Amino acid sequence: MRFLSKLLCLSCFSLFSLASHAETVKGLYQVREPVTSQAPEERDQATQRALDTLVLRLTGDPKAAQSPGLAALRKDPQQIISQYGFDAGPPEVLKVDFDPASTEQALRRAGLSLWGANRPSILGWWLNDSTEGSSLVGDGQASAAPLRRAAQHRGLPLRLPLADLSEQLVATAPTLEGTDEAPLHKASERYNADALLAVHAREEGGQWQAKWNLWMGDKKEAGSVEGADQAAVADAVMLAVSERMAPRFVVRPGASGEQLLEVQGMNLERYATLGRLLDPFGARLQSVSGDRILYRVNGSAEQLRSQLSLAKLQEVPAGEAVTPVAPVQPVVQGSAPAVAPAPAPTPQLRFRW
Repeated sequence: MRFLSKLLCLSCFSLFSLASHAETVKGLYQVREPVTSQAPEERDQATQRALDTLVLRLTGDPKAAQSPGLAALRKDPQQIISQYGFDAGPPEVLKVDFDPASTEQALRRAGLSLWGANRPSILGWWLNDSTEGSSLVGDGQASAAPLRRAAQHRGLPLRLPLADLSEQLVATAPTLEGTDEAPLHKASERYNADALLAVHAREEGGQWQAKWNLWMGDKKEAGSVEGADQAAVADAVMLAVSERMAPRFVVRPGASGEQLLEVQGMNLERYATLGRLLDPFGARLQSVSGDRILYRVNGSAEQLRSQLSLAKLQEVPAGEAVTPVAPVQPVVQGSAPAVAPAPAPTPQLRFRW
């Protein structure tokens, strides 16, 4: 029971980095909105836009900001703002820092679903076709800046490939617009991302349009967007991706019943990883037996499967035999035996590392 003894000593701490490819989004509660001046009216309008951006970033629901439960917050956003200021441009922006705790409390009181800060990492294969030619956007290139700003604005952890010659030969327009991820799969392996985003953006008549495909696990999403420039079309793509991914991970307060979740193959580092992944589900530790751990969580089975897939956990088939936990024998104390603990409840979901 070495794992159990260490777990009891360290159960209040999560000091280990995630073993999965998922990333904790930095600056999730900071929103930057462009402004034309620092006039009070302009500042107030930008603050409202920042609130709308944050609510959409945290819920993935384009209608959430207009929820009746947020009416008072929309009248006075200052109650959840810790600080704000202006950054010189171009363009000049209003930078608003929202308080995470009070923001989450306000959204949960409004009955809104929330997407935690630990999100799937996305590898973006992005091909631009413009009057200047065709180019694959690579990490470190100037053309990557609009993509990174758009991903940050929408709360997505975006990674970009090196865009070396071998990758340019793979990430062609037909491949990026195609329905099969196989051509990109091998080239993507070294980046260890959770999802693949393939985008072909092109300029026509001074406007930009883009077709995108998103693969995550066995799920595929696709769509097309338009924008006035590269920055606008990048933001439109990231917004669409966020809205498609969020429903797989958001947790609505009280909307889903309790689940008993068992995870096998545990150790201390995995315990910290699992704790962070299950944080949005209000996980409560129930028991530990050997390398198996039992949690009580709030959330649907599909949400839990999506979340645990970020750490590459495998679901144990329902029909697979379970090694029973040896019951504790009564201990005689004088003439009266001690009462043995009740048998552990049966988990509805079982996973293993």
